[in-house]
Amino acid sequence: MIVFDVASKRNNILRIEEEMSKPGFWDRDDSKQVVQELSAAKRVVEEWNSLSERVKEANVFLQLAEEEQDDTVLKEVVSECNQLERLLGEFRLKSLLAGEHDRDGAIVSIHPGAGGTESQDWAQMLMRMYLRWIETRGFSYSILDYQTGEEAGIKDVTIQVDGEYAYGYMRGESGVHRLVRISPFDAAQRRHTSFASIFVFPQVDEAIEIDIRDGDLRIDTFRASGAGGQHVNKTDSAVRITHISSGIVVQCQSERSQHRNRDNAMKILRARLYVYYQEEKRKKLDKLHNDKKEITWGSQIRSYVFQPYTLVKDHRTGYETSDVNRVLDGDIDPFINAFLGSRDKC
Repeated sequence: MIVFDVASKRNNILRIEEEMSKPGFWDRDDSKQVVQELSAAKRVVEEWNSLSERVKEANVFLQLAEEEQDDTVLKEVVSECNQLERLLGEFRLKSLLAGEHDRDGAIVSIHPGAGGTESQDWAQMLMRMYLRWIETRGFSYSILDYQTGEEAGIKDVTIQVDGEYAYGYMRGESGVHRLVRISPFDAAQRRHTSFASIFVFPQVDEAIEIDIRDGDLRIDTFRASGAGGQHVNKTDSAVRITHISSGIVVQCQSERSQHRNRDNAMKILRARLYVYYQEEKRKKLDKLHNDKKEITWGSQIRSYVFQPYTLVKDHRTGYETSDVNRVLDGDIDPFINAFLGSRDKC
């Protein structure tokens, strides 16, 4: 499959370069998008060529180690092969990320379900898990909105994730996540089940037109809550934007500047509206709304269990592991890989 994908990319490069050589290309409205498509195809081919060269070199050194009976060279070849296996696996995953926005950055929202402090604490645990994964991946992030819980945890958080393929990797995390544990907030030490929902949206390029009419927006300002310094808490710097026709509400209070908070809120709104309109075109709005409302038992995509046993299981792919702490420390790549692989088999 990888070879086929690379071959198709090479054909695309030839086609696009021929298209760009024609008169009037740079006067076209889509010239920027075509150039971006060319750059993306070239990156794939260049990465494949680089990996191919490393495989050839490893093969040469392997033959040398066998001929010379050199254990030192053999160890180096084994180390290189292990690295190549990992890199080829990542390259294969990238070949599966062929969606329109898979290469883009992501906007991630985390909301606790019913259950007060329990679910709010669970939402914060998920935020920590994703932030650790983001750092491990080499992506960068910024907190666009953060609302603390009344006793512990968070009421809501929105994170902007910057990095190539961030959305492609994270889109499969959308859904309800379920936690089963002995509650640290229950004096009777009873077992509790908590829910939190994850929504992942692509960062939408400004060049993509999205119908946002000023008359369809209600913009409210209010005083930010929680930590943030005296200026944040004493001025109406927080911004809430309601898109009236869709009912989508976004807000941002992470910046001291009301202007910056408004810009960030509009960025979140553009991303959410893009997904909203895409779902509308596919006639799946009802399902989307049901997914957002049912943050309860039976609607989860993944369960994290501490009691009466330890297990993390993805209910879509069947992938599971007993090392719950490692997963909550950000080791979610196996779940992401399993999800992408399962989509490839469909």
